Amino acid sequence: MSKIHGFSISDFAKYSRTTKDTLLHYDRIGLLSPVFRGENRYRYYSPNQLVTVNTIRTLQELGLSLSEINEIIQQRTPQNICAVLQRQIEEIDMKIYHWSQARDLLFTLQEHIRSGLEADETNIFIQYLPAKTMILGDINDYSQGGDDYAALNTFYHATHEKYPELHLNYPVWGLFSKERIISRDWKWPDRYYFYTPKGQHLRPAGLYAIGYTRGDYGQCSELYERMLDFIEVNGFAICGDGYEEYPLNEVCISDRSNYLIRLMVAVEARKNLANDDDTYRT
Repeated sequence: MSKIHGFSISDFAKYSRTTKDTLLHYDRIGLLSPVFRGENRYRYYSPNQLVTVNTIRTLQELGLSLSEINEIIQQRTPQNICAVLQRQIEEIDMKIYHWSQARDLLFTLQEHIRSGLEADETNIFIQYLPAKTMILGDINDYSQGGDDYAALNTFYHATHEKYPELHLNYPVWGLFSKERIISRDWKWPDRYYFYTPKGQHLRPAGLYAIGYTRGDYGQCSELYERMLDFIEVNGFAICGDGYEEYPLNEVCISDRSNYLIRLMVAVEARKNLANDDDTYRT
């Protein structure tokens, strides 16, 4: 009895990570047939067909139907197959991009929630924060009777125009200028922003007074007052913007009145007038 040069259907199914039933179906529809049958009528496949069956399965996983794949194979030429592969590569690249965007969003949401769960809600404190990448909108214009919703719509429109490929479902927070905070005018933000690795702006690194409270969007006037008192009493001065964020919001909390609000205000130590040194307490 002559030696058989080929894989049995069981071995071929194992090596190609498919099943015997799938291979039998491919044979029935003329998509992939064994190279020969033995005297016992058993099917045998060539090692070269591993590339073919894996290509078929990859095209299936990318969304092509078996009839579409069969048509491609029946009309195959090097040029046609190269064109098909190029189209699929482009689709894969697009999916990779969208999956990357989705991962960035989910990572950002998870980061916010974790920071909220770890928050010290009972105290105001000073902490050094590293720089963080963000997309920062233009200064909001309320001069023509617009409100914060109109300003937010303008922010989304401008961001979409500048970053058309970027998903705009990141949590958006409000920036308040030093002047607005000192004058106790914190009704509506000066600018809007959200964190994303693809941003072209930075929240500056430095010292921040940080405090928390609970409430719906915009319900944090009492926290601003406590922050100003804390900054003054503890020998600091506001030296930059304030960042109003909601790390625990409607994504994870159903009660709007119980959102976690975080306020971060850039500060620096004031010179102690009593002993003219640079010491301060937090």
